Amino acid sequence: MLDIYALICVAALWGLTNPIIKKNSTAIKEIKAKSAITQLRLEIKYLLTHLEYVAPMTVNQLGSVLYFFTLQNTDLTLSVPLANSLTFIFTAVGGSYLEEKLPTKKVLAGSAFILFGTILCCYDKQLMNHL
Repeated sequence: MLDIYALICVAALWGLTNPIIKKNSTAIKEIKAKSAITQLRLEIKYLLTHLEYVAPMTVNQLGSVLYFFTLQNTDLTLSVPLANSLTFIFTAVGGSYLEEKLPTKKVLAGSAFILFGTILCCYDKQLMNHL
């Protein structure tokens, strides 16, 4: 059961940081250089020197480390769908919050279906563990 909570935490770390990373990396499009190598160097420098990008990316990667350790004790048929589907929901919620608008009915309906499917996966795993 602790693994399920860890996977929910992974999904939250990934999903809530995704929209922040996207929002805080948009200025990279303004970087222009004459050569591809200089362009790459300037983009890497930008990404590594802007805390508003580095901080959420670090939190996101901490989610990946937690996921790695959680995978050692969790069945892949549960961990992959749980983490990835809930990441979508956290991304939708976080993106809606950043844009300061409510999610659409389609996003809410899709999120409800994802939650229902995730609950079924967890319930099935719990039943299988007790048999």
